[in-house]
Amino acid sequence: MAGRIIAINGSPRSGWNTDMLIDEAVKGAESKGATVKKYDLYKLDRFTGCISCFGCKRDKHKGECVAKDGLKPVLDDIRDADGIIMGAPNYFGDLCAEFKLFYERLVFPYLTYNKENPCCNTRRIPVLLIMTSNAPDTLYLDMMERYRSVLDSFIGPTKILVSGETMQVKDYSKFDWTFFDAAQRIERREKVFPEELKKAFELGASLSD
Repeated sequence: MAGRIIAINGSPRSGWNTDMLIDEAVKGAESKGATVKKYDLYKLDRFTGCISCFGCKRDKHKGECVAKDGLKPVLDDIRDADGIIMGAPNYFGDLCAEFKLFYERLVFPYLTYNKENPCCNTRRIPVLLIMTSNAPDTLYLDMMERYRSVLDSFIGPTKILVSGETMQVKDYSKFDWTFFDAAQRIERREKVFPEELKKAFELGASLSD
C-alpha cells in the first residue's frame, strides 16, 4: 500500500531537529510511492484546541471536528489519508502547546463516551509520532507511551521516534548556557543525529507497507 500521507510539523523552527526528522520520514514514505502533504502548525491560520462544542458527537458529524478555523482543512485531509507523520519538540516536559491543540482536535471526535463502542473511527491508519527534546532519550518514554496508547486506540497503530539531547543552536558561544555541554551536543549532532534521520526515513517508509 502506498497511499496518501499527511505530515504535521508541530515545531516553530523550520529546518531544525523536529522538522528535519519529519522531512526524512516524508522521504521514506515517498520512496514507497506515497504522496505526502505537509502542514506546519505554526504557519496555519489561527486555530484553537477543542472547544467542547460536542458537534463531533452528533450523528450528522460523528467523528468529525466541526470547528471552522485554520486547523479544519488539516483534520479533513487526515480523515481521507492513509497514514500520518507528526512531530513536535518537548517544552516543559510535554509536547509543545501548538501540537497539543492539534492533538485534542484529532483524537476527541472519535471518542464516543459509549462503553460498548468507545471509538467511532472505522478507518484506522498508521501513525508515526516524533519527539525532540533537550533531555536524554529515555526521560519521557512513559509519556510517549501514553501518547502511543491513545493514538493506537483512536487513530491507528502508532510508532514512536524520540531524539534527545538535541543541538539547539549553531553557535553556543552566543549564549551563557551552563546547563548544556556544547561540545557534547555538537558531537551528538554529527554522530548520532544522522542515524536518527535514517531511522525516521525507515519509519516513514514503513507507513506504506
